[in-house]
Amino acid sequence: MDQNIIFIGAGAAVLGLILGFIISKIREKNNASQITRNAKRSANDIISKAKSEGENIKKDKIFQAKERFFELKSEHEKVILSRDKKMAEAEKRTRDKESQVSTELSKNKKLNHELEVKKKDYDQRISVIEKRQEELDKMHKSQVQQLEVISGLSADEAKSQLVESLKAEAKNDVMAYVQDKMEEAKLTADQDAKKIIINTIQRIGTEEAIDNCVSVFNIESDDMKGRIIGREGRNIRALEAATGVEIIVDDTPEAIILSCFDSVRREIARLSLHKLVTDGRIHPARIEEIVRKTEKQINREIIEVGKRTVIDLGIHGLHPELIKTVGRMKYRSSYGQNLLQHSREVAKLCGIMAAELGINSKLAKRAGLLHDIGKVPDSEVDVETPHAILGMQWAEKYGENEEVCNAIGAHHDEIEMKFLLSPIVQVCDAISGARPGARRQVLDSYIQRLKDLEQIAFNFNGVQKAYAIQAGRELRVIVESEKVDDDNASRLSFEISQKIQTDMTYPGQVKVTVIRETRAVNIAK
Repeated sequence: MDQNIIFIGAGAAVLGLILGFIISKIREKNNASQITRNAKRSANDIISKAKSEGENIKKDKIFQAKERFFELKSEHEKVILSRDKKMAEAEKRTRDKESQVSTELSKNKKLNHELEVKKKDYDQRISVIEKRQEELDKMHKSQVQQLEVISGLSADEAKSQLVESLKAEAKNDVMAYVQDKMEEAKLTADQDAKKIIINTIQRIGTEEAIDNCVSVFNIESDDMKGRIIGREGRNIRALEAATGVEIIVDDTPEAIILSCFDSVRREIARLSLHKLVTDGRIHPARIEEIVRKTEKQINREIIEVGKRTVIDLGIHGLHPELIKTVGRMKYRSSYGQNLLQHSREVAKLCGIMAAELGINSKLAKRAGLLHDIGKVPDSEVDVETPHAILGMQWAEKYGENEEVCNAIGAHHDEIEMKFLLSPIVQVCDAISGARPGARRQVLDSYIQRLKDLEQIAFNFNGVQKAYAIQAGRELRVIVESEKVDDDNASRLSFEISQKIQTDMTYPGQVKVTVIRETRAVNIAK
């Protein structure tokens, strides 16, 4: 009994489970069908909405296409209208030109007809003139024959006599005219020339440019003199040997005198002393270094002076070598007159005088500036050649104008003057040098004597440097130790002194000092 009850309970439980499962499946099926129906409705809605949007887009595109079509159609109609208008205008122009051409053709036909008529008339007149010319020739020939019979002369003889008489008469008239003009020129030429020269001189106001042979170097205190002299005078000896300038240290307060006839050497010594005193390190090695640097500085300054000079005078296209030569004039003198100042003055005088005479003033300035370039010394210069010829050769070498070259070479009458510019340069050179106080003849001869003294020493083998100091009373010669030994140094001093005695004229006596210095140099690396 109990077991049956248990079986019945278990069966009821199983049956309940089955029923529950079936009921859940039925519910799931109902839910799925509901979802399916909802999805179908959504899909239908989307499709219907898409169809309506597609119809709207289609209508819009059709509408836009129609608008574009109408726009293109209107543009096409405008183009057609403008083209038709242009064609109508072109046809009108063509018709006008055709009418003009027809008018011109009718005019040309009329002119051609008139030309034919005039040509016939011209031919008739020519034929009449030719007939008359023949008649005139016959009459002239008969008259000439009658005159020959009457005079007893042929036509050629009569012609030659007439020509000779006319020549004599014309010659007399010409000589009389020339004589009158020559007398008039003599009366006015001197007066006009003086007027031009006086006006030129008055328009140029320049200072007297006198070069001296000494420079004064100022120092702050006399204590510096001892440092410049150095131990046992080694510093001052090294400075004199490096520059060739005599350095005079005396009782003059706060001053040292530099004596040398060569302005370049004197300027190098002055600048070197200034640098040494400013730096404070004064010893032989430093002195030689400073002197070398100062020489390079002076060379650069020479070029700058030349450039400034040609710019100030308005001279263009001058060769660089000639510019350097102009710069070197600053340190040269002629009869005590500074060469650069003299050349600038001559250039200005030439420019003014050329302008007064109606000549190219720029070319005159160029010739005036370069007229004394032959006085600037050069290592390759032949001392026998006059400075005017030498300057002309340099100007020709560096491509100067023919008029300028002739003016340079002829300003002391070494060659013939071929152009009007040459006498102008000669006159202006004389004006510049003839001013009171402009030149000193004695100074120039003194400087030339010192140059000749140094040149004698350079003519001997082994001479490296030669300096004339103490106003030419001493010649200091520095020789190369490799070429001249101690014994030859003594002999060289004697030979130079003998050469000076035989070749030169000088006051007093000249002391010849030969210096031979040996150095051993090695470099520690």
